[in-house]
Amino acid sequence: MTTDLETRAAAARPGAPRRAAPALLGYAAVRALGLVVLALWSEARGTSAYTLLTARWDSLWYTRVAELGYGYEVRLPNGDVHSNLAFFPLLPWLERLAAAVSPLSYADGGFVVSLLASLAAAWGIFAVADHLYGPRAGVCAVLLWAVLPVGIVQSMAYSESLFTALAAWALYAVLTGRWVTAGLLAGLAGLTRPVGLAVVAAVWAAGAAAFLRERAGSSFVGDGSAVPAGGARGDDHAGPPPDAPRTGAPYGAPQQPHSPGVRLRRAAGMLLAPLGAAGYVLWVGARTGDGPLGYLEVQAGWRNGFDGGYAFARFVAGRFTSFPSALAGVALIAGVALVVWLYVLCVRRRQPLPLLVYAGTVTALALCASSYFGSKPRLLMPAFPLLLPLALVLARARTRLLAAGLGAAAAASAAYGAFWLNGSGPP
Repeated sequence: MTTDLETRAAAARPGAPRRAAPALLGYAAVRALGLVVLALWSEARGTSAYTLLTARWDSLWYTRVAELGYGYEVRLPNGDVHSNLAFFPLLPWLERLAAAVSPLSYADGGFVVSLLASLAAAWGIFAVADHLYGPRAGVCAVLLWAVLPVGIVQSMAYSESLFTALAAWALYAVLTGRWVTAGLLAGLAGLTRPVGLAVVAAVWAAGAAAFLRERAGSSFVGDGSAVPAGGARGDDHAGPPPDAPRTGAPYGAPQQPHSPGVRLRRAAGMLLAPLGAAGYVLWVGARTGDGPLGYLEVQAGWRNGFDGGYAFARFVAGRFTSFPSALAGVALIAGVALVVWLYVLCVRRRQPLPLLVYAGTVTALALCASSYFGSKPRLLMPAFPLLLPLALVLARARTRLLAAGLGAAAAASAAYGAFWLNGSGPP
């Protein structure tokens, strides 16, 4: 009979360093290509690639928080107030730590943190995909995340890589039944970006589903997880029948899900998950004097809010007022349709509940927010579960074709990233 310890050991294998090495090496190669192309492109234009990565746009706001603390704001002629309270504190804390223990500047620290966090994110994405579909699908998922058109942001002193790393490992912890770890990582994700709520929602949804299963007196639920652990063939080619996750029990649950220890750890994880986000939001409210809704007032000063996608729809409609901009409107509609289609595929292929909740929440917050519209591709980048259906398709391709296709995508991503940062850049 399989013991709890044996189950946890088996669940840990997808995250083993040696098993993840091909994915991490491939990811590092793609990011290195992006940085080299950026350096050459910037040199040709007489700009500094390192400045673009560490001292422009949001990077400056994070380093100011690290150096000066909170309280800095910019008042615009139109009356808007851009306060650094809009930026969550974990990345600035790490930048300050790096500067305190090394000769690095705050900007240098942010760059190093992002590079390390991007590798941790790639590893976490591999662990999730490998756990569900096998190592070949895991490698494909990581490389798809690496070659996203806005993938250069993963190497910037931004918080996307740090957040994605925390989110991916929190989801992996949920899938493998490590509830306290999941709660702690969700709490840290909540200190990184406002979308940390998506990780909290995933932990809570999985926990609530587990409690409901217990009340129903059933150890397993037909959520797409209860299939034989044969999702990858013996030659490590992904081929789960029929594209269903291959975990033997939902969320890596041990064989005795009703034990008091399991319930206690699950409850602890659910209680820990929201503490990071809630703690910072309440602190901002106390600092501004606006109470629990104070953080929303801070975001309103940046013209950020949640309007269900109304502002974005108006923005897209406005592209059709002339012929050249109409092409951009068509591209935007196609992009949104692609994202929605990928999410539908995730549902149809029965991804585990926490992944569906996480990806759905990230997608909804990105598409339905009234924030600057050019930032939406960057805001969608942490929604890596959307890439898993594509990863499954690619995992079945011949290695030569797969390498050629991903290599071409990496080159295109590198070129676009260099062009983008030397132009308007990420807001």
